[in-house]
Amino acid sequence: MTKIVVAVKYVPDATANRTFSADNTVDREGVDGLLSELDEYAVEQALQVVEAGEGEVTVLTVGPADAADAVRKALQMGAHAGVHVQDDAIGGSDAFATSLILAKAIEKLDYDMVFFGMASTDAGLGVVPTLVAERLGLPAVTYASEITVDGDAVTIRRDGDVATQDIEATGKLLVSVTDQTGEARYPSFKGIMAAKKKDVQEWTLADLGLDAGEVGLDNAWTKVESFEPRPPRTAGEIVTDEGDGGVKLAEFLASKKFV
Repeated sequence: MTKIVVAVKYVPDATANRTFSADNTVDREGVDGLLSELDEYAVEQALQVVEAGEGEVTVLTVGPADAADAVRKALQMGAHAGVHVQDDAIGGSDAFATSLILAKAIEKLDYDMVFFGMASTDAGLGVVPTLVAERLGLPAVTYASEITVDGDAVTIRRDGDVATQDIEATGKLLVSVTDQTGEARYPSFKGIMAAKKKDVQEWTLADLGLDAGEVGLDNAWTKVESFEPRPPRTAGEIVTDEGDGGVKLAEFLASKKFV
């Protein structure tokens, strides 16, 4: 039986008017949130792996109370169980602290593989999967656009700008997938109803053996010092071409240091 843990994130809706809170962290209360779209691909690929044989998918998230919605969406898609790490001290944690929390939570779970989306849609860093792999001592096969599982061997295809790589790893490992792996399924009515009966564990930092002094905004390696809304767009300048339009265009580009 293949057991897969999928790390997912609850993110602000990308179509909303996103901003920062008073402490210069992302405002997660003033906008609607949802399961990160890129993480849906990871859930889908994990489900396909276990459906091809036998196994279980556990979804794991770290975040405030509303982050339970991300777990619920994955359970509606077909995941078997969920874990929600919630603690007030986590707020403002950077990628390094987040990877520590995720790694400690994964260590408490029984797993063969760990799946991630290639990045979150709010921060977009894309470094958390490899940070978690390093903390767990796992090989990381990242940016998979196609996944093939044969026993305990996993082969991914990684598509670059000028070349394609096939990478294989065996044993326990961590995989991150791109949005090229195929569309994620929509929850069916049956899946929505079944999700209500699935087990979701709630853990705190204490349950993971972590101290508040190891996470949070005060321990972040980087911080937003200040922010201001983007100014409204101003009217453009209309240039009448009197035979010298090309010159004027070149001068404009040069003045903006585009050329």
